[in-house]
Amino acid sequence: MTRTAQLTTEQTDLLTTLAKHRGFLRFTVQGLTDEQASATPTASALSLGGLVKHVRNVEESWMRFAVGGAELMESVENDWENGFRMVPGETLESLLADYEATARKTGELVAGLDMDTAHPLPVAPWFESGASWTVRRVLLHLIAETSQHAGHADILRETLDGQKTMG
Repeated sequence: MTRTAQLTTEQTDLLTTLAKHRGFLRFTVQGLTDEQASATPTASALSLGGLVKHVRNVEESWMRFAVGGAELMESVENDWENGFRMVPGETLESLLADYEATARKTGELVAGLDMDTAHPLPVAPWFESGASWTVRRVLLHLIAETSQHAGHADILRETLDGQKTMG
């Protein structure tokens, strides 16, 4: 029998907050057809399904970083061109199922990590040269990323059919 690591209060708080913002995003896309989920109803190229796909990919990438640093993070190639849109064969249902699987995996990984473990960030113009992030900082980043994109999704949904997530 495998024993699951016990979450600390801090880990529980961070994962609960992340789950809350994931819930906002999932609520915003409920009841949409695949056609609606792939629509880009604003001046941007963002779609609701594309946002679900993006936050899932970002979460997967940053959790690889939390476990094994930049090398593990970059071990999976990102499809930047299609990362924000639904491509043929993708459905909103499958994107949400993948996102849920990622959420479960994140919870399992965090339970086994020390929040103070830090790794140097990948070399990129948007990162401070030589900086490192702790697992804690990764989770805070995922909360911010998910929250920001849940807000984008709310605007897209309201533009699409008038539904509002909050109010």
